Amino acid sequence: MKIFYTFITGLVFGLGIAISGMMDPAKVLNFFDLAGTWDPSLAFVMGGALVITFIGYRLVWRRASPFFGGRFQLPTSTTIDMKLVGGSALFGIGWGIAGFCPGAAIPALGTGRWEVLLFMGAVAAGMALSRILQGQPLFSRSAKA
Repeated sequence: MKIFYTFITGLVFGLGIAISGMMDPAKVLNFFDLAGTWDPSLAFVMGGALVITFIGYRLVWRRASPFFGGRFQLPTSTTIDMKLVGGSALFGIGWGIAGFCPGAAIPALGTGRWEVLLFMGAVAAGMALSRILQGQPLFSRSAKA
Protein backbone atom coordinates (compact mmCIF):
# COMPACT_ATOMS: atom_id res chain seq x y z
CA MET A 1 0.00 0.00 0.00
CA LYS A 2 2.92 2.34 0.74
CA ILE A 3 4.15 2.14 -2.86
CA PHE A 4 0.66 2.98 -4.13
CA TYR A 5 0.48 6.14 -2.01
CA THR A 6 4.01 7.07 -3.05
CA PHE A 7 2.99 6.71 -6.70
CA ILE A 8 -0.16 8.81 -6.21
CA THR A 9 1.82 11.53 -4.41
CA GLY A 10 4.37 11.67 -7.24
CA LEU A 11 1.61 11.66 -9.85
CA VAL A 12 -0.22 14.58 -8.20
CA PHE A 13 3.06 16.52 -7.84
CA GLY A 14 4.03 15.87 -11.47
CA LEU A 15 0.58 16.86 -12.73
CA GLY A 16 0.72 20.06 -10.69
CA ILE A 17 4.12 20.92 -12.15
CA ALA A 18 2.88 20.16 -15.68
CA ILE A 19 -0.44 22.03 -15.38
CA SER A 20 1.23 25.08 -13.85
CA GLY A 21 3.74 25.22 -16.72
CA MET A 22 6.76 24.92 -14.43
CA MET A 23 8.30 22.24 -16.67
CA ASP A 24 9.03 25.05 -19.15
CA PRO A 25 12.33 26.70 -18.16
CA ALA A 26 11.40 29.87 -20.08
CA LYS A 27 8.42 30.39 -17.77
CA VAL A 28 10.64 30.08 -14.71
CA LEU A 29 13.37 32.31 -16.16
CA ASN A 30 10.76 34.96 -17.00
CA PHE A 31 9.88 35.08 -13.31
CA PHE A 32 13.45 36.22 -12.61
CA ASP A 33 13.42 38.79 -15.45
CA LEU A 34 11.98 41.72 -13.48
CA ALA A 35 13.02 44.34 -16.02
CA GLY A 36 11.86 42.43 -19.10
CA THR A 37 9.24 39.78 -19.67
CA TRP A 38 8.37 39.24 -15.99
CA ASP A 39 5.85 36.43 -15.41
CA PRO A 40 4.44 36.31 -11.85
CA SER A 41 2.83 32.87 -12.26
CA LEU A 42 5.67 31.12 -10.36
CA ALA A 43 4.85 33.26 -7.31
CA PHE A 44 1.25 32.03 -7.44
CA VAL A 45 2.38 28.41 -7.78
CA MET A 46 4.72 28.78 -4.79
CA GLY A 47 2.06 30.63 -2.78
CA GLY A 48 -0.49 27.88 -3.47
CA ALA A 49 2.05 25.24 -2.45
CA LEU A 50 2.78 27.09 0.80
CA VAL A 51 -0.92 27.28 1.69
CA ILE A 52 -1.44 23.56 1.02
CA THR A 53 1.74 22.68 2.94
CA PHE A 54 0.69 24.83 5.90
CA ILE A 55 -2.69 23.09 6.10
CA GLY A 56 -1.16 19.65 5.53
CA TYR A 57 1.37 20.05 8.32
CA ARG A 58 -1.35 21.18 10.74
CA LEU A 59 -3.25 17.97 9.98
CA VAL A 60 -0.21 15.67 10.06
CA TRP A 61 1.14 16.98 13.38
CA ARG A 62 -2.10 15.92 15.06
CA ARG A 63 -1.05 12.31 14.52
CA ALA A 64 1.25 10.48 16.91
CA SER A 65 3.14 8.87 14.02
CA PRO A 66 3.08 8.88 10.21
CA PHE A 67 0.89 6.46 8.27
CA PHE A 68 3.97 4.72 6.88
CA GLY A 69 6.98 4.54 9.15
CA GLY A 70 7.60 4.28 12.84
CA ARG A 71 8.22 7.92 13.65
CA PHE A 72 8.46 11.35 12.08
CA GLN A 73 11.92 12.10 10.66
CA LEU A 74 12.67 15.69 11.63
CA PRO A 75 15.93 17.60 11.21
CA THR A 76 17.74 18.12 14.49
CA SER A 77 20.31 20.73 13.45
CA THR A 78 19.53 24.45 13.54
CA THR A 79 23.06 25.45 12.53
CA ILE A 80 23.51 27.68 9.52
CA ASP A 81 26.90 26.59 8.20
CA MET A 82 28.83 26.92 4.94
CA LYS A 83 27.43 23.64 3.62
CA LEU A 84 23.89 24.98 3.97
CA VAL A 85 24.68 28.43 2.58
CA GLY A 86 26.83 27.07 -0.24
CA GLY A 87 24.28 24.44 -1.20
CA SER A 88 21.48 27.01 -1.18
CA ALA A 89 23.52 29.39 -3.33
CA LEU A 90 24.42 26.62 -5.77
CA PHE A 91 20.76 25.60 -6.00
CA GLY A 92 19.68 29.19 -6.68
CA ILE A 93 22.38 29.80 -9.27
CA GLY A 94 21.55 26.55 -11.06
CA TRP A 95 17.84 27.36 -10.99
CA GLY A 96 18.47 30.84 -12.36
CA ILE A 97 20.75 29.62 -15.14
CA ALA A 98 18.84 26.51 -16.21
CA GLY A 99 15.26 27.45 -15.33
CA PHE A 100 14.79 24.07 -13.67
CA CYS A 101 14.80 22.95 -10.09
CA PRO A 102 15.20 19.21 -9.55
CA GLY A 103 11.57 18.83 -8.46
CA ALA A 104 10.26 20.26 -11.72
CA ALA A 105 12.94 18.62 -13.86
CA ILE A 106 11.93 15.09 -12.85
CA PRO A 107 8.46 15.32 -14.45
CA ALA A 108 10.02 17.27 -17.33
CA LEU A 109 12.13 14.19 -18.15
CA GLY A 110 8.98 12.91 -19.83
CA THR A 111 9.28 15.64 -22.47
CA GLY A 112 12.46 14.02 -23.82
CA ARG A 113 14.22 17.40 -24.13
CA TRP A 114 18.01 17.12 -24.10
CA GLU A 115 18.28 20.17 -21.82
CA VAL A 116 16.40 18.33 -19.08
CA LEU A 117 18.63 15.28 -19.43
CA LEU A 118 21.72 17.50 -19.29
CA PHE A 119 20.40 19.31 -16.20
CA MET A 120 19.57 16.07 -14.36
CA GLY A 121 22.98 14.67 -15.31
CA ALA A 122 24.60 17.77 -13.78
CA VAL A 123 22.47 17.35 -10.63
CA ALA A 124 23.52 13.70 -10.32
CA ALA A 125 27.18 14.60 -10.90
CA GLY A 126 26.98 17.35 -8.28
CA MET A 127 25.43 14.96 -5.76
CA ALA A 128 28.14 12.38 -6.46
CA LEU A 129 30.90 14.98 -6.13
CA SER A 130 29.45 16.17 -2.83
CA ARG A 131 29.44 12.63 -1.45
CA ILE A 132 33.01 12.04 -2.63
CA LEU A 133 34.23 15.29 -1.05
CA GLN A 134 32.54 14.33 2.23
CA GLY A 135 34.11 10.86 2.17
CA GLN A 136 30.75 9.11 1.86
CA PRO A 137 30.04 6.12 -0.37
CA LEU A 138 28.31 6.94 -3.65
CA PHE A 139 25.69 4.27 -3.09
CA SER A 140 24.29 3.13 0.21
CA ARG A 141 21.50 0.79 1.24
CA SER A 142 20.77 3.00 4.24
CA ALA A 143 18.07 5.67 3.96
CA LYS A 144 20.22 7.98 6.07
CA ALA A 145 22.39 10.42 4.14
